[in-house]
Amino acid sequence: MSTPRTFTLASRASNLAQIQTNIVLANLEALYPEGAADDARPRFATSFMSTAGDRNQSQALYLLGGKALWTKDLEVALKDGAVDMLVHSFKDVPTVLPEGCVIGAVLEREDPVDSLVVKAGKPWTSLEELPEGSVVGTSSVRRVAQLRRKFPGLKFLDVRGNLNTRMAKLDAEDGPYAALILAKSGMVRNGMGARLTADIRPPTLYHAVSQGALAVEIRSDDAEALQLCKKLTHRATRWSCLAERACLRVLEGGCSVPVGVSTRLSDAGELELTGCVTSLDGSRHVQHTLKETIGSVEDGEKVGAKLAKILIDSGAGAILADINKDREQRVAEAEAKEAVVEA
Repeated sequence: MSTPRTFTLASRASNLAQIQTNIVLANLEALYPEGAADDARPRFATSFMSTAGDRNQSQALYLLGGKALWTKDLEVALKDGAVDMLVHSFKDVPTVLPEGCVIGAVLEREDPVDSLVVKAGKPWTSLEELPEGSVVGTSSVRRVAQLRRKFPGLKFLDVRGNLNTRMAKLDAEDGPYAALILAKSGMVRNGMGARLTADIRPPTLYHAVSQGALAVEIRSDDAEALQLCKKLTHRATRWSCLAERACLRVLEGGCSVPVGVSTRLSDAGELELTGCVTSLDGSRHVQHTLKETIGSVEDGEKVGAKLAKILIDSGAGAILADINKDREQRVAEAEAKEAVVEA
């Protein structure tokens, strides 16, 4: 009798990442209910580790680079065979994976919307009610760029850390923040849904690519893991998210680039995909919507790529070029300051 294999699920060590890993774990264990033959039941274990993005909490995400900050260390462990499955917030996964790695599963998406969370004890119920000059915390240049268009009187300040840390910074009596903008899905999964003040939906704010979805990354040659992952995948979420990711891939945007999306996929396969790119100061905004009937992931990815090319030709290319130039300049300035300090 062969010994059942143990699959080790790994993720970042943050509280939310562990909650998300346990969600995937519960779904995997549900595939083998009580009474299943013991020799046919795989075992599952978890492993949590710190990533480069977790270790650097001082610099703005905009200056740190792309999404590999959250995934590279985990992918080293995956490729070395130390773990078997990586659980990610899909929005944190680079659109191009390392050779030998694939997305095996995409679980059903939570509401991908961004939400407003106001300081404890304050009466405001929307962005419109915040007093002129109020400080709103977010680490996302996508959110800042879009919201500056409609709320020029608000100030935006970077805020880093896990959800518990950010909420503590928000509620601190002497803290600068009147409110935060956070992904609703993370707040709900972390048991903080009661703190959500208001959802901020399109056209005011378009969410990040793949926001609200969990993805499982595996080795491309791990047939057993792939078969398990197929049983977890939610088809509509997978099709929608991969269409969004194809758009971002062509735009060559990382987690710090102001690319927003909104997606609807009907039961009949009609995909409605909206994408937008906004300049850092909110003064320039390019947006377009495509609506096509699709029958496969590949069809959806073609729609996403087509949308990206339309956006680029409509002015997004110039906006992204300016953003990259700005980032390079600010990184150089930061490095120069560090050199002076070390000297």
